[in-house]
Amino acid sequence: MLTTKIHTDKINVQFKIPIDEVSFLLDTILVTAYSKAPQGSAMYERFKHAGLVMEIDKETHRIVDVEFTFITSLASSYFSKLLVGSNFYDELDEIIERIKKNFIAPSQQSVIVALKNAHQRYCDEIEK
Repeated sequence: MLTTKIHTDKINVQFKIPIDEVSFLLDTILVTAYSKAPQGSAMYERFKHAGLVMEIDKETHRIVDVEFTFITSLASSYFSKLLVGSNFYDELDEIIERIKKNFIAPSQQSVIVALKNAHQRYCDEIEK
């Protein structure tokens, strides 16, 4: 059970929602995917694989938030700027081109592979 509380200066309400009904309340979906990190890179030495996690708005297909297993917070922040706000369902080619032009790193291809895997997983789910 998920317990939710609503407080205002005049009303104090608490209600419980069965966990299996919580997903219907969420406006977003979480999609993950992985790819092999490039050998010889710091990412490979630390993680071996590159992991991508994206929160996507179910109605608009816009990327709300994204994380990738980068070594530095700057790379993570920059990568987020490249993707957040994009329509993940319709704009995969544009997103990949943006990454190719603006993200010059040994892990670029790993990022693209993980992104394509996530896109396929997302499309399979929403087209059910």
